[in-house]
Amino acid sequence: MVVDRGKSMSAEKTIRQDRIRLLLVDDETAYVNVLANRLTKRNIDVTKAYSGSEAIQALRNQDFDVAVLDLKMEDMDGLEVLKIFKKLDPSMAVIMLTGHGSERAAKEGITSGAFDYLTKPCELEELLAKIKDAYLARKPV
Repeated sequence: MVVDRGKSMSAEKTIRQDRIRLLLVDDETAYVNVLANRLTKRNIDVTKAYSGSEAIQALRNQDFDVAVLDLKMEDMDGLEVLKIFKKLDPSMAVIMLTGHGSERAAKEGITSGAFDYLTKPCELEELLAKIKDAYLARKPV
């Protein structure tokens, strides 16, 4: 039996490329860890960042398809982080997460380049659908 290793490697590479590379940004450590585990089980490559500055550093070191970004964080405002994200990687889709009552700020995020926003807490399936929509809608630069 002959094994074509070239095709196997190519297929493996395609599978890896098809996985969504997600940057998950929130200063609520437990929330990030639980959500990252749940998303990883659904075949998404998740990189966690627990602050805006940590997220910016991650984006400088790695490419992502989609970011899920909390609006309210201790070190930096989510809108500020969004604007920096859009300068560093205009093609990366960003989904804003906001608490109840912050919809106006989230809508401001849309005008600043965010793909969409969700109100926390959100259902996992709703977030997954939004991540997939954002991944498919991102614009190549």
